Amino acid sequence: MSYDVIISGAGPTGLMLACELRLHDVSVLVLERLPEPDLTVKAGSVNVPAAEAFYRRGLLPRLAAAQEQNMGMFRAFMKDRAKDAAPPPRFAGHFAALSLSGNNLDESDPELNGHGPVDRIGFVTQAQLEAILLERAVELGAEVRKGVEVTGFDTGEQVSVHTSAGTVEAGWLVGCDGGRGTVRKLAGFEFPGTPPEITGHQAMVEMTGAEGLGLGWITTPTGIYAHGPMPGRVLTVEFDGPPEYRDTPVTPGELEESIRAVSGVDVTITKVNSATRFTDNARQATTYRLGRVLLAGDAAHVHSPFGGQGLNLGVGDAVNLGWKLAAVVDKRLPEEVLDTYTSERHPIGAWVLEWTRAQIALMRPDSHARALRAVVADLVDTTAGTTYFVKKISGVWQSYDLPGDHPWVGRSAPDLELGDGTRLGDHLHDGRGLLLDLGGLPTTVADAVRTTCPEHPELPGLLVRPDGIVAWAGGDHLAEALTKWFGETTRH
Repeated sequence: MSYDVIISGAGPTGLMLACELRLHDVSVLVLERLPEPDLTVKAGSVNVPAAEAFYRRGLLPRLAAAQEQNMGMFRAFMKDRAKDAAPPPRFAGHFAALSLSGNNLDESDPELNGHGPVDRIGFVTQAQLEAILLERAVELGAEVRKGVEVTGFDTGEQVSVHTSAGTVEAGWLVGCDGGRGTVRKLAGFEFPGTPPEITGHQAMVEMTGAEGLGLGWITTPTGIYAHGPMPGRVLTVEFDGPPEYRDTPVTPGELEESIRAVSGVDVTITKVNSATRFTDNARQATTYRLGRVLLAGDAAHVHSPFGGQGLNLGVGDAVNLGWKLAAVVDKRLPEEVLDTYTSERHPIGAWVLEWTRAQIALMRPDSHARALRAVVADLVDTTAGTTYFVKKISGVWQSYDLPGDHPWVGRSAPDLELGDGTRLGDHLHDGRGLLLDLGGLPTTVADAVRTTCPEHPELPGLLVRPDGIVAWAGGDHLAEALTKWFGETTRH
């Protein structure tokens, strides 16, 4: 069979991209080399841009249910470990294993408000998100084949994708197969960056002696470790170079040795439910497209997991790329629109790499790094400091360089309450763009949604791209924005 798009990798990025493409009736095949879901503990939260993307596609109730399940486990864990302790302050994330307290957060900051229902969503694990997105991709008609590995491909007017189960044809191939995936390497993408210097372990285990471990992030003379917020979850960071092996199973003895080396606590691992090694290799492809081959997620950029940026960065890639690729497949927009995928997403990926490198520098056990860490710890423990770090981690600062003078242009659209009783996010479930006529459009556009916005009576209208980015909010650029992002009509 022949498909419009083949996606290599069924992680959150690949599945989100499949969902986005299927909203536009693009035929999609997702190939995943693993035969079963990877339940290894990885990312544990979603940031504001990712949560907004799920909200705009009608997935927020499923994420809310997963979050409630996690909160129940967290409350039980804290009750068992700290029976007489006062309730901990609201968790706001961490920077370089320095916990950010919600008690220090300036919640009046305008950038931390106005995101609608997504303000209540965050505590969702990667495994849960993959299950939600797999279910949704299949509902939308994407074909997902597990246990099938991409082994090569040839490009021309089409892409012939060679797999462990045979050859399949497609118009486009997108590598969402991770930092060590096949697609980027075979396509010849440049992947510069900095080498690793740590060995990290993250695992869900059953163990004895855990009562000697602290809760949350703990800094020790030999490294960093974390315990919780879920029962049996442990993470260690040792600054003794990268792991010798990346693909062999993590053994109980290896985990015991790492925990003891960093914490000094004599724990015994009785069962490993899931475990992984990680490091801080930080690299980024110089472009996200070579001809008919594109990259998204970890295939395009790798870094340490600190700050929880990787999962969210990949979701952002998928949401930015999906509607553009669909418009090219349907010949509604020229291929050149795919160049904006790199130009918009590459700077955000580069920022994430620098953000994670800075955290590694502060986590090192040498005396100079620890002296600087003490200074940053003082800053973190202030309202201004906590608010700064939370805003960075949350992703509310992200924007694209689009023409227009209004401060919303190039940024994620606020979830406006409209005069007809709906919210802006309600109009984006179908993955299409949105032109709101709020009473002041310079020309009549047949498929504009005509309503009002009591919160902003001065706003003549709003053009929102399918990824939720404001492309126009008044001024002289409406016709140009419509043509660039939507072709001859406004909703696709």
